[in-house]
Amino acid sequence: MPKLDIPNAADAELVHSSQKGNMEPYEELVHRHRDKIYARAFSMLRNEEEALDISQEAWVKGWQRLKQFQGNSTFTTWMTRICINLCLDLLRKKQRQKTDSIDQMNEEIGGFERKLPVEDVNPTETMELSELRQEIDKAMEKLSCDHRTVLVLHEFEQMEYREIAKSMQCSIGTVMSRLFYARRRLAKMLISLKKERQR
Repeated sequence: MPKLDIPNAADAELVHSSQKGNMEPYEELVHRHRDKIYARAFSMLRNEEEALDISQEAWVKGWQRLKQFQGNSTFTTWMTRICINLCLDLLRKKQRQKTDSIDQMNEEIGGFERKLPVEDVNPTETMELSELRQEIDKAMEKLSCDHRTVLVLHEFEQMEYREIAKSMQCSIGTVMSRLFYARRRLAKMLISLKKERQR
């Protein structure tokens, strides 16, 4: 049987070889996809150190569970789900330690938009795309863990409400409510920025 050409092999071939206990092809998979897995962890945790720890833990878990990978999805989708589950575990642990707060209160009593901070933007400045990305990032920072997580899972991972509810251990109604508030908050910030740019 010809030796696997690791740098040029497809992910599926690397996975197949790794499932036989070969570490080298798995290291190539880590090398190819570690940035994506780290980025997903960071988008949920908003903390570089935690995102690094979780993404590394995800790769260890991926190796331990590799025999369970059936190939029903791409390897990166499978790895992203492992990473997301670890992020959710960490967020739940942190949530138990500290109850987070303003967003949840607003969710219950309404009046959400009245408490939004007013963004002060210089109208003569033309906002570059990178600046717009920074603004989206800033808006994401201002969301609670629950709202940010539901947004990431639905918008970026295209997970269904039912799947998100199961992952976050809450009802489908709660998922819909959180998604509604998270989207509305982001939209309001971006609309105000767009108006500033048009002046």
